[in-house]
Amino acid sequence: MTVLMQHSFSRFALAFLVTFAVLFSDTLQARPAPDGFADLAERLMPAVVNISTSQMVDGRMARPGQPPFNDFFEEFFRRAPRNRNTPNAPTPKRKVSSLGSGFVIDPDGIIITNNHVIEDADEIVVNFSDGTKYDATILGRDPKTDLAVLKVNAKRQLPFVPMGDSSKSRVGDWVIAIGNPFGLGGSLTAGIISAINRDINSGPYDSFIQTDTAINKGNSGGPLFNLDGEVIGVNSAIISPSGGSVGIGFSIPSNLVQTVAGQLREYGETRRGWLGVRIQAVTEDLAESLGLDEPAGALVSEVSPDGPAAKGGVQVGDVIVRFDGRKVPEMRDLPRIVAETEIDKEVKVDVVRRGAKKSLEIVIGRLEEPEIEDASARRSEDAPESNGTTQVNGLTLRNLNDETRQRFAIEDDVKGALVEDIDPESAAYDSGIRPGDVITEVDQQAVTNAEGVATRLKAAKEDGKNSVLIFIVSDGVKRFIALPLND
Repeated sequence: MTVLMQHSFSRFALAFLVTFAVLFSDTLQARPAPDGFADLAERLMPAVVNISTSQMVDGRMARPGQPPFNDFFEEFFRRAPRNRNTPNAPTPKRKVSSLGSGFVIDPDGIIITNNHVIEDADEIVVNFSDGTKYDATILGRDPKTDLAVLKVNAKRQLPFVPMGDSSKSRVGDWVIAIGNPFGLGGSLTAGIISAINRDINSGPYDSFIQTDTAINKGNSGGPLFNLDGEVIGVNSAIISPSGGSVGIGFSIPSNLVQTVAGQLREYGETRRGWLGVRIQAVTEDLAESLGLDEPAGALVSEVSPDGPAAKGGVQVGDVIVRFDGRKVPEMRDLPRIVAETEIDKEVKVDVVRRGAKKSLEIVIGRLEEPEIEDASARRSEDAPESNGTTQVNGLTLRNLNDETRQRFAIEDDVKGALVEDIDPESAAYDSGIRPGDVITEVDQQAVTNAEGVATRLKAAKEDGKNSVLIFIVSDGVKRFIALPLND
């Protein structure tokens, strides 16, 4: 009896596993590893180029073209030997050379590379794998994304590679990199995608593809391919204590590359969308105070008075959760989404305002670079000023007057209560409030004096809130803070 039951159970289990495998095979089956990359290499390498640049610099100057962050990509520099016989003689100018990579995206000679490969170069020469070389001109470059577009006049149709859709890339996908590591032209390495949407603090639009494909000095500006032979990234940076590849490389995603390169080709400059707000991240504490279910979106801390957001009805304290149909998972996602939006396009922007969802229609403006934002106008309430102080939640608050404004360098148009002192053992201190800060709003309501702050904090505590959202001005910088009320 026992043997029969075991046999029946085994048959049932086998049947279940077979059914499970059939039902979910499409989901679970990953693309198999290729037998080799030779066919891809043969097809793609002719379109990948070496880029040689040179510049005349003062003999005492450091090398030019320093990449935008330490311990990341550097270029090779060949320096003229120093004249050791005349150490006190005037140092003559000398020619400094560097090497990088790039790739052709148009048979008429359009080439993409990194901005730091060609920045400040006096001469740019593009070398092809067949031995031909051409002088290149710069159609445009963008330091914020570290991209540049070059043009060569070859008087023939050049081999080129297609751009792919980086949004379809997944962690674990096979990828290959071709470039000029350590001056060794036409080198191919293979690996996988380790992460996507990686922020390495190199610029305002970071969304790198991370890969363990071996990328080294000289690979800057070279392509990262998928197994269909499409460019899904531009290799731009590595993290390396030793200076060589340790399996942590970063590529600019192709979707961003196509947007920037298209503008550089057409206009010679970038034309990014502009919303006209200053934003900050939504922390867990802030989410609770803002009435959000989770810490997501971008919290508006300033609105430019005459900007698109102000005209569309955006207010300080709004949390932007969706922009033009795209979710805003984190604060850092919004600048990139806005920048990629077509200028003068009317978009729908979903915000959460005091716990309620609201949809706005906003016409996107053009970002003037560098952007200079004016301080935003803010709600205010009239209240008489006095020299009295108030203590609440570890804060010693004082009304603003001419003396305190001068002592803490507070602008005349700032209205609120001055934090004159703070208990270092208090939750307020832990939340980041410091002497000299000015509290201008409590629970998204304007305050103009110390008593107003104390009254609203007391009311919030009586309402059973664990924390309350306050708005402060600190050295001219405006931001929200979730102030705990458990002191």
